[in-house]
Amino acid sequence: MNLSAIREARASKVTAMRGLLSTAEGEKRSLNAAEQTQFDALKGEITTLESDEGRAVFMQEAERRMHGEPVADKSLNALQRSVNVVEVIRAQMEGRALTGAAAEYNVETERRTGRKAQGIFVPLAALEQRVTTAASASELVPTDHRADQYIEPFRNSLLARRLGVRVLSGLTGNITIPKHGTGTTVGWVADNAALTASDMTFDPVTMAPKHAGGLTEMSRQLLQQSSPDIEQLVRSDLSFMLAQAIDSALIQGGGTNQPTGVLATSGIQTQSLATLTWANVLAMLQKADLVNAATANFVGSTKVKAKLAGTLKATGIAGYLMEGGRMADLPVHFSNQVAEKTGTPNTGRLIAGDWSQVMLGIWSEIDILVNPYAETAYSKGNVLVRAMSTVDIALRHPEAFVVADDIAI
Repeated sequence: MNLSAIREARASKVTAMRGLLSTAEGEKRSLNAAEQTQFDALKGEITTLESDEGRAVFMQEAERRMHGEPVADKSLNALQRSVNVVEVIRAQMEGRALTGAAAEYNVETERRTGRKAQGIFVPLAALEQRVTTAASASELVPTDHRADQYIEPFRNSLLARRLGVRVLSGLTGNITIPKHGTGTTVGWVADNAALTASDMTFDPVTMAPKHAGGLTEMSRQLLQQSSPDIEQLVRSDLSFMLAQAIDSALIQGGGTNQPTGVLATSGIQTQSLATLTWANVLAMLQKADLVNAATANFVGSTKVKAKLAGTLKATGIAGYLMEGGRMADLPVHFSNQVAEKTGTPNTGRLIAGDWSQVMLGIWSEIDILVNPYAETAYSKGNVLVRAMSTVDIALRHPEAFVVADDIAI
C-alpha cells in the first residue's frame, strides 16, 4: 500500500477501537471478553500499519532527496545508449519537438542539473562507437556517397581519460573537496614533560565549471540520411572535437578559460632527462616512491618514442630503455596531445605518474544546438551545429606526477 492508503486504513481501525470503548463507557462497564479480543486485534493491526507507514515515509523522503529516479526502462545508462545524435540535430533543424530516448534524456538531465539546456543535452555515451543496423533497406536514402568508406582525418591519440582519470558526473555549482594537509606531530618527551600541541590542517581542492565547445557546418543532405553509417560519422566528429579539447586540458591546460591540467599544476615534480640514461629514468620513479605515490605508467610526446626505443640502458650492454612498449616494467603511451616544450630547439616531454589522481568534473556532458539560419550555412542549405561541454579538472596529489621536459629529439 502507498502512504495515503496506509494512513486511511489506520484511521478506520482507530475509529473502530473508539467505537468499542464508547459502547462500553455508555453502558458503564469494561470491555467484555469478545470486545477485548477485537480491541487487541485492532491494536496489533495498527502497530503493523505504523511500521509500514514509517517505511513508506522513509522511502518517500529518500526518493525526494535522491538525484533522480531511473527513467524509461529503469536504467539511465541504457537510455543514454539509445539517444540518436543525428535525430537530435534533425529535429532542431526541422523545428519539431524531440521524441523517444533523446527527449526523455534531455528532460531527466535538466531535472538533475537544475539547468535548462540551451539546445539539447546529449550524453557522451551517445557519441561512443557502437554497431547499429537498419531495420530495412527502405530506410536508407540512395546516394552515390559511401558513408561507410568515409575517409577520416588523422587525429591525435587521446590518452588521459582512458588512463584512469576519476570522472565526477552530474555536478551542480562549484565543488569543494576536503584534502588533508598536515597531521598531528608526535615526539618523544622526558618523564613529566609537556607534549607540544599540533593541529591537523586541511587544504581543500576546488572545481568550478569551465566551458569547451566548437562549431561545425553539416550539409542538409548528410543529416537527411538515415543510414547508421551517417549516425556514426556525425557522432565520431562531434565526440572527437570535444574529447580532444578535454584530453588536452587534462594533460596541459592552464590557458585562458581552460581547466588546469597536470603540466600546468603547481606542485608536480620534475626530473632532468637531458642526459637520457637508465639511472635518470629510475630517478623519476624514485621521486614518486619517496612521496608514497604509485606510478602507473609513462606518457610522452610522440618524438620521445624513437629516443627511448633507440637508447641503450648502458653502453655495450644489450637492452634498450623501452622495449615492447614498456619501460621499467610500466606501459608507455605516446601522443601528439603531449606537446613538446618550445625552445631552440624544442624538447620532448615524458610524464611518469598515476592518472587516478586526476579528477574530471562534468557539469554538462554535451549540449547540442542547431542553427539552420546562420548566414553562410543558410545560403548553401546547410546547418550550423554547436556542441558544448562544461567540465573542470583538479589533481588530488600533484606530487604523484614526475615530469621531464628536456629530452633532446
